[in-house]
Amino acid sequence: MKRVTGIGGIFFKCQDPEKMKEWYKTHLGFDVSPYGVKFDWRQEEDTAKKGYTVWSPFSEKTKYFEPSTKDFMINYRVDNIEALVAALKEEGVTVLDAVESYDYGKFVHILDIEGNKIELFEPKE
Repeated sequence: MKRVTGIGGIFFKCQDPEKMKEWYKTHLGFDVSPYGVKFDWRQEEDTAKKGYTVWSPFSEKTKYFEPSTKDFMINYRVDNIEALVAALKEEGVTVLDAVESYDYGKFVHILDIEGNKIELFEPKE
């Protein structure tokens, strides 16, 4: 079973997300939206298939990264999230919640061995 297929997003805490987005827009040319930036790309195995990676600043007061105390969270793209979650549970990995489905994909959160919260994302093709 293929597990992680790429990085789906990089999320980090900052004092003022709106100022941070504006700084990156002004100085690095980021095309920002309320959620951050979506970097589009094509899959290597089939260039007809598109993908994207999200860059998103969060308020330093966000609770979304909990129970991790770190200022960042990485989102990894995966194939077959349900099978991966079952395998991770068998391997003793802490799975924080149930798989949730949205119109753009499925998500679940796990912890690594140092307590970093990781978001797993199976995009809807």
